[in-house]
Amino acid sequence: MKKMIEKLSNQRLFSKLFIVMTASIVAVCLLTSLITIRMSERLFAETFSITNAKVLKQINTSLDSFNDSIVNAASYASQSGTIKTFLTGGEMDSVSMSKVYYRMSEQMKQLTSNINAYDVAVTITGMNGRSYSTDRAYWPVTEEQLAAAPLTVNTAAHPQRLMYQYDERQNEGETERYIIASKALVERTSGQLYGMLYISIREREFKQFYSNFTSTGNDVLVLDASGAIVSSNRPELIGRSAPELLEEAKEIESKKLNYKNGSVMGKERIILSNYLPSYNFYLVNLIDRQYTAGQIIDVRSVSLTCLGIIAAAMLVVFVISRRLTDSLTRLVRQMSMIAQKDFGNYITVSGSYEVRELGKAFNYMLDELNDYIRRLLDTQREQRNAELAALQRQINPHFLYNTLASIKMLVQKGSKEMAAETINALISLLQNTISNVSETVTIEQELENMKNYVFINHVRYGERIKVNYFVAPDCLQYEVPKLIIQPFIENAFFHAFNEKNEGTIYILVSKNDDSLVCEVVDNGDGMELTGETGPLPNPKSRRQLFTGIGIQNVNNRIKLLYGEPYGVSISSNKGEGTKVRIVLPLIAKSDEAGDRI
Repeated sequence: MKKMIEKLSNQRLFSKLFIVMTASIVAVCLLTSLITIRMSERLFAETFSITNAKVLKQINTSLDSFNDSIVNAASYASQSGTIKTFLTGGEMDSVSMSKVYYRMSEQMKQLTSNINAYDVAVTITGMNGRSYSTDRAYWPVTEEQLAAAPLTVNTAAHPQRLMYQYDERQNEGETERYIIASKALVERTSGQLYGMLYISIREREFKQFYSNFTSTGNDVLVLDASGAIVSSNRPELIGRSAPELLEEAKEIESKKLNYKNGSVMGKERIILSNYLPSYNFYLVNLIDRQYTAGQIIDVRSVSLTCLGIIAAAMLVVFVISRRLTDSLTRLVRQMSMIAQKDFGNYITVSGSYEVRELGKAFNYMLDELNDYIRRLLDTQREQRNAELAALQRQINPHFLYNTLASIKMLVQKGSKEMAAETINALISLLQNTISNVSETVTIEQELENMKNYVFINHVRYGERIKVNYFVAPDCLQYEVPKLIIQPFIENAFFHAFNEKNEGTIYILVSKNDDSLVCEVVDNGDGMELTGETGPLPNPKSRRQLFTGIGIQNVNNRIKLLYGEPYGVSISSNKGEGTKVRIVLPLIAKSDEAGDRI
């Protein structure tokens, strides 16, 4: 008994793992068998709604094309002087009347050319009692019936709108359904009604816009603003009132829903809807949820599959768990005796194959971890270089254009020596700029680069701004990042003397304890430093500068290279000038790998 308890105690990991895995598999399979139908229905609803939403858009596009043709025809009728004359003219002799009817027939040919692609009939009536129809048998309605019809009353009440309305007529003993597009014809200046335009299309022809997209359990209905069904692939529904379906369609439109589940006409359905503003209709797609979902779900197959998965999974879990946990138990027992938090502690590789492999993997992990630490240091160093490269300054092409233009002017004026000096200064400036900005140069080289830049600016803008250099001789061989001072000289040139016409910029370089201090001081306009832009100002200018690098970037660059103790600080007083102080470490030219003094 004691041995059995001890054995079970040693197999706690296996017991727990097996019980948890078995319970999880059973629970998952049972839940899967219970919710598969719901998941399938939801997936079906989502997929079918997406597909049918695209179908509705295609139907909408076809209906819009038809509406565009109707609008063009109505616009032509409203602008036709011949039609207006026909509908407003008085009594005349038979010869004149024949001419009027001839001109009217020609105008109607032009009008119907806009809608020849569709099987429709056009009827026009006037307040003077005259009427004209392209096919009276197509829409068999008399002038007296038409005058008293609700669709005529509605059209007259909204003379500015093209209206689509439902109508039924007896044609050869059968009830024929129509969609009528009607438009009041009014005088432009006075707004007086002088006629009506009716364009009729049989409902069975109107149905062709969407009939190809319907099937069993997938119906399309068109509702007017009152909730009446004016068209459908199910003829028995046409003419019926469906206010509850209209409310569903309005809710989908107002809430911008992709679809909605609801009970319509005694069945659970997926409802999709698009509002057709040109028609003032709702295009509704009804999907029979039970019928369509029943085509894709086999409950018996799902249940048998789940039972098979449970049996197979339990067998696999038992075998694998038993083999893994034995080796893991021995490995844990060995690793528990090893000191922690020491990456140099390797375990002894021994025991079974699993333990040996895990031991090798653990030792390999320590090797990789130590190697990773070394590579991480290298990566951080490379990242720093990459960030420096991101600050690589690009020469503003306008600086080159303007400098070359200045050289051209010097040549034209005959100042060839000055032009040559300017070219030499530009060449030297470019050589020191178009290279890796992470390279360092001596103060002496940086000073030469600054002088070339100042010389070019004097050639371009004159010498109203003087530049004086005060560099300690023992600082000439110290190294600094390339182009670290030039942005502040550039800033002083173009921002410090906007109010004052002339002034002086002083460049000072000296040692202070273990730091190299570079200062750019001007006696220009000065500025009021506030906390809105941070410790360093970031003035904006539309002038075309050499590179346009931000002062803040210089400060970030120094801190990225050398750390927080170093960087840029600025002090300024309005009307007194500005002083920029750049603090760098002392790095002698002979130092290797950037060693600091």
